[in-house]
Amino acid sequence: MNITVLGCGRWASFQAWYAHRCGHGVRMWGREGFADIEGLIQTRKNAYLTLPDAVGLTTSLSDAVAHADDILISISAQGLRELATQLQAFDLSGKRFLLCMKGMEQDTGKRLTAVMRECISQQVGIAVLAGPGHVQSYTAGIPGAQVVDSDDKALTRHFAQALGSDLIRLYIGSDLIGTEIGAAAKNVLGLAAGMLDGFHYESLKGALMARGAREVARLIAAMGGSEMSAYGLCHLGDFEATLFSHFSNNRAFGEGFVKGERFDMLAEGVYTVRALVTLSEQLDVDMPISRAVDNIVHHGADPETELTAMFLRSQKEEF
Repeated sequence: MNITVLGCGRWASFQAWYAHRCGHGVRMWGREGFADIEGLIQTRKNAYLTLPDAVGLTTSLSDAVAHADDILISISAQGLRELATQLQAFDLSGKRFLLCMKGMEQDTGKRLTAVMRECISQQVGIAVLAGPGHVQSYTAGIPGAQVVDSDDKALTRHFAQALGSDLIRLYIGSDLIGTEIGAAAKNVLGLAAGMLDGFHYESLKGALMARGAREVARLIAAMGGSEMSAYGLCHLGDFEATLFSHFSNNRAFGEGFVKGERFDMLAEGVYTVRALVTLSEQLDVDMPISRAVDNIVHHGADPETELTAMFLRSQKEEF
């Protein structure tokens, strides 16, 4: 089977590497002039892995789309609308898309599958991949588990079968809303965890995980999903990879932010938190952790005051 990967960053290059490992013919696309794709074309290496010679590389979007019916997208969530609009110009008959990034559209609060549906009027399959995992661990042979979800069970099973292996066990999701929201919100809690690390409040991470999952569960339910999804692989299952790992961009951003250190790599939680606050206001859902992170990152609030206030609120029942 042929697979195309749209994107050329850390997670995209892993998806290409991994799809080849699963036995598929792979072509990876990146925008012409981008350092990531130019570097891969020249050396077939980046800071995380070496691509097999059999993985094709291209800067032609038309060539990439024509290569396969199964297309994995792994780019910045905020760039999806632009890319999806470009894809609409091609014949996408029979194409199946798997969104491999975790995020939400900052300005609208929309899930990424909704953005795809708005931009692509053709009948295509759209699924998402979520769950814990870092490139550095997977390429070292450390196994993990993730979840595939969509609103089409046959499509979900298709991708789970195509990309499941002894390295990554893929579970079948049944709550697209919960999977998308849980995966995106996890990055926001990663920012908060990094901030706690920056103040040496690591012991509060347990409380952050428990209370964070509760507020995300409330939001998922208000949007029509299942609260239980917040406790699955897409959210709670991904906490270790985000809240504790030194590989996590979101955790590293949060720690650097409170220390006044610059962090130049993509941290999707910075954008997702705006979407979560927008949704919490629209749906009247109490999300104190998300609001605190938003106040710190986007409104200049004092980080230590905001963080400690989250755990010093008036008494309430846990559930």
